[in-house]
Amino acid sequence: TGAEIREAFLSFYESKGHTRLPSSSLVPEDPTVLLTIAGMLQFKPVFLGQAPRKVATATTTQKCVRTNDIGNVGVTARHHTFFEMLGNFSFGDYFKEQAIKWAWELSTGVFGLPAERVWVSVYEEDAEAEAIWRDVVGVAPERIKRMGAADNFWSSGPTGPCGPCSELYYDFHPERGTQDASLEDDSRFIEFYNLVFMQLNRCPDGSLEPLAAKNIDTGMGLERMAQILQGVSNNYETDLIFPIVAKAAAIAGVDYASAQPAVKTALKVIGDHTRAVTYMLSDGVTPSNTGRGYVLRRLLRRVVMKGRLLGIREVFTPAVAEVAVALSAACDPAVQRNAQRIYDELAREESLFATTLERGQKQLDEYLDRAAAGGKAIAGPDAFMLYDTFGFPLELTQELAEARGVDVDVSGFEAEMEAQRQRSKDSRETLDLTAQAGLAALAAAVGPTAFTGYSATRGAGRVRGLMRGGAPVEVVEAGDRCEVLLDSTPFYAESGGQVGDMGVLTAHGSGEAAAELSVSDCQKAAGGSVFVHTCEVKAGQLRVGDQVTALVDEDLRRRVRAHHTATHLLQSALKAVLGPDTCQQGSLCNFQRLRFDFNLARGMTAAEVAEVERLVNGWVAAAAPLETRVMDLAAAKAAGATAMFGEKYDDTVRVVDVPGISMELCGGTHVANTAEIGAFKILSESGIASGIRRVEAVAGPAAVEYLNQVDGLVRGLSGQLKLKPEEVPARVSAMQAELREAAKQLADLKAQLAVAQSQALVSQAVTAPQGGKVLVAELAGGVEAKALQEAAVKLQEALGDPAAVVLASRVDDKVNFVAAFSAGAVKAGVQAGKLVGAVAKVCGGGGGGKPALAQAGGKDASKTSEALALASKMLNEGL
Repeated sequence: TGAEIREAFLSFYESKGHTRLPSSSLVPEDPTVLLTIAGMLQFKPVFLGQAPRKVATATTTQKCVRTNDIGNVGVTARHHTFFEMLGNFSFGDYFKEQAIKWAWELSTGVFGLPAERVWVSVYEEDAEAEAIWRDVVGVAPERIKRMGAADNFWSSGPTGPCGPCSELYYDFHPERGTQDASLEDDSRFIEFYNLVFMQLNRCPDGSLEPLAAKNIDTGMGLERMAQILQGVSNNYETDLIFPIVAKAAAIAGVDYASAQPAVKTALKVIGDHTRAVTYMLSDGVTPSNTGRGYVLRRLLRRVVMKGRLLGIREVFTPAVAEVAVALSAACDPAVQRNAQRIYDELAREESLFATTLERGQKQLDEYLDRAAAGGKAIAGPDAFMLYDTFGFPLELTQELAEARGVDVDVSGFEAEMEAQRQRSKDSRETLDLTAQAGLAALAAAVGPTAFTGYSATRGAGRVRGLMRGGAPVEVVEAGDRCEVLLDSTPFYAESGGQVGDMGVLTAHGSGEAAAELSVSDCQKAAGGSVFVHTCEVKAGQLRVGDQVTALVDEDLRRRVRAHHTATHLLQSALKAVLGPDTCQQGSLCNFQRLRFDFNLARGMTAAEVAEVERLVNGWVAAAAPLETRVMDLAAAKAAGATAMFGEKYDDTVRVVDVPGISMELCGGTHVANTAEIGAFKILSESGIASGIRRVEAVAGPAAVEYLNQVDGLVRGLSGQLKLKPEEVPARVSAMQAELREAAKQLADLKAQLAVAQSQALVSQAVTAPQGGKVLVAELAGGVEAKALQEAAVKLQEALGDPAAVVLASRVDDKVNFVAAFSAGAVKAGVQAGKLVGAVAKVCGGGGGGKPALAQAGGKDASKTSEALALASKMLNEGL
């Protein structure tokens, strides 16, 4: 089984001295990628030398999501968006020969692959690897293929670590012999294991030099090995995915075994994408229109559309996801703990998309009507708009068009798709290991920073490194903006949602200040071990090696401490009021306010907000002391400590405990006693994404400032209205009612004026060729849509039957249109909704309505006359 393959791999490398480590989140710390796309990503700082190794060797099963080949999912035997990558890693420990020997032992010994069916590829210049495979392992020379850099040389970027690769392939058809065999023949070979020998460093001039510490990075596709060992024709029919496919088939009422290829492809897409969205939702990704949230939404909508093609009309994604959750335990136990949240989010997003689909169907119907009437195909840009805006895949548009006898411009669609690919082409699917290389190299060279800021806001440190303009320098002087690296600092570096400290660095010489620098920010580098102070030199010079005094702005530190501790209390209050399943989705604590994001499918009620605020202020008033202690991660979690969303923790963690109220893993700065917070006030509660809410609040000095500001506003209103403060709300309500009544009276007067003005237009009506009365006119005075509609109806009644009236009126730079048609006019074939929509398009707008009465708006009032001329032409031809 797939589970047995996973366990066999991990146990094998454990027996070889490797430490088994858990999969990292699909939400990576690396800002150069949207999602975790490779097993080595969590070890990137170690490979770059930015962080010390915690173990010499490791083995993992890493959940990954890639969408660069999404069009091949379900079409080929092996492409996926979600997959598990089994890996073994060496950080300066064993190297090429040992990695090759173990890979062979695992493949042929543990997994039992016949040796004669395993082929290997090596980099064309890597004679060493070829010799090991041939002379040490014993692979026949004819089954070793040399390949070029495009296939068998791995690079981290234009500069940085790189090295040759060696890949293992399984031969499904050994009877074809070895002569002229190509490893790129997918009908015969499948690559299942990739070994990267990270042995070189590419310099800025392009030259290669040996790395001091050589590393091993490998990857075995779990799904591919399952296909081989389970003897099935594609990855989708393995026990890792097929149960999901079978569930979708059962819901659709189809038999997978006898299904047509298009149906099988749709079921495979559902199986693959359901795995992806299930794990992404578990890791805290939520559907949105940007970033990784857009990736999630796109995958989920493809699942829904494939379901529609199979005839599924009800909400079905939660039921399919139940199977994916049941299969997840050995890969990521957290998925089952988050199951209900996953199902709820899937149901909500699928229902939302159903509404979008209905709008898209209306747009498609318009395109089909236009194409059928003109004997043309649906244009490529129109088909792409349906895909991009409403989620209609091309095959669905083609299927619905074919039913109407209409073609689709596929080449035009593909041209639009390619244009979008070019627009969105960036580094999101590529591991950029060279970003900020200069700072990373300097940070790695100077070593870790000692943080003294938990107990003090003033400290001494020595300058270990200086950066200016992205390059290391030995000295900075007045006017320079620079980055300063110290061996010790009280400045907190931004992490865990808390912003970096601000303050001053001073260096002394001969009794006077030799240099003064203002610190505007402090960030982490080298995997979090080095603190980087962003500074501006106000006076003097600062050199590498100088001793400095670091002084944190105590007022700002006091403010951010209050906000950070209040955030912990807020999370506990939300769990108490909304339920224990409430969990953090992001946070920010700065000097002005705090922000806390959490999962909730609805808005909080005013009573719930008030209760959360009451609880937090009650805990503040209770003057509860905070306790901080350092302990093992496993022990902290066992004690009930809550982990912060998106944070990666070391084996030893800092626990911040407000006894009986809150216990969290947190490296931030906090008050010593909740009474120091003083006050807590919620400013707003709002939705920021599907199923995600946000609370913004102030605490401590910021809360006092906010309350003083509100008090000033209330006092000002009281003075202007000559009322007591408590009488202001009632007076404002009364004034609003008076304003609404006045606005209603004004609208009625405008409508009466418009009707009166329009009656003078009756004489301007003309008789159309077929005998109907037609009146097309513009009313002056900026008549609003409602009044314009009333005037049009009165005019149409005055003209009798058949009659058609189209009125327009400019309001600022825009224009309103109304069409009122009698029953006879509608019977003659003209419809108000279609006509007014076409007329409004002339002015860059749109609209519609019923056949007898409709209204529309235009954005460009300068084209009103042109639009009315079109209306006259259409009515004279129709009546």
